Amino acid sequence: MLYVVGMGAGGVATMTKEAVLALEDSALVVGYDLYIEMLKKDIKDKEFYSTPMRGERERCLYAIERAEKGDNVSVVSSGDSGIYGMASLIYEMSADRDIEIKVIAGMTAAVSGAALLGAPIGHDFSVISLSDLLTPFELIEKRLRLAAQGDMVIVLYNPASRKRRDYLKRACHIIRQARDVNVVCGYVQNIGREGEKAVVTDIDALKDTEVNMFTTVFIGNSRTRNIKGKMVTPRGF
Repeated sequence: MLYVVGMGAGGVATMTKEAVLALEDSALVVGYDLYIEMLKKDIKDKEFYSTPMRGERERCLYAIERAEKGDNVSVVSSGDSGIYGMASLIYEMSADRDIEIKVIAGMTAAVSGAALLGAPIGHDFSVISLSDLLTPFELIEKRLRLAAQGDMVIVLYNPASRKRRDYLKRACHIIRQARDVNVVCGYVQNIGREGEKAVVTDIDALKDTEVNMFTTVFIGNSRTRNIKGKMVTPRGF
């Protein structure tokens, strides 16, 4: 069996019971270096295999080959394995392989981060990654513009890196052009980990905020409000 496991923020406390059982049932756990180090604190007596950033195909191939030999294997992703995770790549690379695959959902940062901020995604929302490693920024800009024009709450993953320090500012500028008000926004850092932080702000202040790959950004729609320091998007009941 090849499990593709969403591990939430990284610790057992933020995993589903199903995810924990899958890891316990596996002889081998495969993932990105940082996530494997997180898991080792709680998951014992397993064989671990990890690769650094951009080693996704290598680690997936290793997991597939071990599953073909009859081992139970878990490939882990932070958050949910089907949202910017390994699930799609596992299916692509194993299309001609005779193995059983089970995808196990995990709590993505859009959900866990929203809980820390209040209720920012109470209505329609979109999730957009600002990473242009696999997606041209021109396409990212188009998605931002259309989501803003549709007055959707927008959740931004991967808002900055060492090479992309101004991408959040650029995104805010694109969204601000489609909004005639200074919308309520928020951001969360290190969800479920040491240094966890949640801040409610507005888009004009957000554009100059220093963020990193462990930050998830929430940009409200025209009805999003700051209620006693919490970011709330009414459903309209």
